Amino acid sequence: MIPHISLPNALSPDECDRLIALIAAHHLKDAGLVGGTTAHNIRRAEIAWLDDIPEAAWVLDRMITLTAQANREAFQFDLTDFGESPQVARYTAEREGHFDWHSDIGAGPWAAKRKLTIVVQLSDPASYEGGTLEIRPDSNITQAPRSRGAATIFPSFTLHRVTPLTAGTRWSLTLWSHGPSFR
Repeated sequence: MIPHISLPNALSPDECDRLIALIAAHHLKDAGLVGGTTAHNIRRAEIAWLDDIPEAAWVLDRMITLTAQANREAFQFDLTDFGESPQVARYTAEREGHFDWHSDIGAGPWAAKRKLTIVVQLSDPASYEGGTLEIRPDSNITQAPRSRGAATIFPSFTLHRVTPLTAGTRWSLTLWSHGPSFR
């Protein structure tokens, strides 16, 4: 199995701008909650859910198509749905934005069904420093592409993190495809 796949033009720069503008116009919430408690040592970011923004419905349609293509080419998992809302995150250097090593599969009604994680880089890579999405499928760590509009798709059980931002702001889109439990 391929540890991850990158799709360089999942969204155009104009589409990235459009999505950021939609999110920026809505209230972002603190994403530092883990297991119901604040854990800024694990994650420090602000998030918004696209299901709360009707003008962003086009994003899920695009991601479904791209994920189906990537799954056929690289993973061949049994996928059934996208039961969770896509999430846009804003990491800022001012708030020491980061997300420590974690996987996206776990307990709970949604996390237990996650099969593939899709992360799309929305920011221009020149607009921030640090904030690198790193993927650790084994003892090696790889960096996801930083090009604007690039999607990185990987199994949800894969360890990954966003390194601390040292300057600027990084925006990203994340969503998860679901399916029956791994066996």
